[in-house]
Amino acid sequence: MRIIEGGGVTAPSGYRAAGIQTGVKESGAKDLALVYSTRPANAAAVYTTNKVQGAPIAIDREHLADGKARAVILNSGNANVCNGDAGLDHARRMCALTASELGLQTEEVLVCSTGLIGVPLPIAKIEAGIPQIVAALSEEGGATAAEAIMTTDTVPKSCAVEIELEAGRVVVGAMAKGAAMIAPNMATMLAVVTTDAAVPSGPLQELLSQAIQRTFNCITVDGDMSTSDTVILMANGDGAELGERDCARLYEGIEYACRQMAQAIARDAEGSSKLITIAVRGAATEVEARQVGIAVANSSLVKTAAFGNDPNWGRILCAMGYAGVEFNPETARVSLCGTGIYGNGAGLDFDENKLSAAMQAEEMAIDIDLAMGAATAEIFTCDLTYEYVRLNAEYTT
Repeated sequence: MRIIEGGGVTAPSGYRAAGIQTGVKESGAKDLALVYSTRPANAAAVYTTNKVQGAPIAIDREHLADGKARAVILNSGNANVCNGDAGLDHARRMCALTASELGLQTEEVLVCSTGLIGVPLPIAKIEAGIPQIVAALSEEGGATAAEAIMTTDTVPKSCAVEIELEAGRVVVGAMAKGAAMIAPNMATMLAVVTTDAAVPSGPLQELLSQAIQRTFNCITVDGDMSTSDTVILMANGDGAELGERDCARLYEGIEYACRQMAQAIARDAEGSSKLITIAVRGAATEVEARQVGIAVANSSLVKTAAFGNDPNWGRILCAMGYAGVEFNPETARVSLCGTGIYGNGAGLDFDENKLSAAMQAEEMAIDIDLAMGAATAEIFTCDLTYEYVRLNAEYTT
């Protein structure tokens, strides 16, 4: 694989994108994004498992019944959630007008909304902006689209990677948003992944679902699962077709792009000061490895200790113990920032001042060996800070 510096959803051939301001956000920031394939594309999606789901998810399920889509229209600043029949009507209108402007069928357009829950969508502002955003589509528009889907994000998130297949070169690009209300299955996030590889919709869904399990379902900021989470993958076949051994290579590119976006979300979490990577190995299964990692990542005590640069390893062991996974505490081992802190059933000798200093870096690693098997998982989270509490205490006031 080769990383494409500055790449995003328009790095693969045959894609255009744009991001504009319509007035949905009172700040005047960009709030409407569009990603468009210039040729027919197969598509797949994964959604939140929250029982309360935004209207766009219901519409996207309908439109993706045939496994095809050519455009995604996304607004930020206002989530179309808990708005009854009006919410469904607004989501349909966003798709219909976008399709009309692009010369597509309504079913070829998917829709996403993110922002405050329970507030009616200012559909008139969005509809006024759709002709403008279609006119603004360009091969260079990936950056503005990534900016337009931000809510409390502090930076736009995008990436792209080139993969050499037997038949030639293909590219995978991605953009995502998310900073809080982040929990697995999935996180409070939207993401669009594009590729110019030729992949039927069935295998495309399998590739996305597998990649999600190891990336977006391995991040947590605060343990709160959102109502609008959606990841959409489009493949337009404008590049090389897959050979017999190419599917695994393409998967590596899709997983890489999703992992980059997942890490970026955890790194940009509301109020956070550091990215925490929790690597679990020696588990009996990958599911159990992920379960232990998520328990540690969701522990408020572990996260506050990380913020305070306090090597309080007892909190990590506590979270491991209530994760619901069988392991022997006498044989498990834990290290923090490369320093062994627990093993043989007890704490290990280490220099607390040196380890506390190491914890002050922008990235912190917790490594756990359950000594129960060969399965592994990697979880991404962040510390819990005063600023997170302030931001979420004042979200609507």
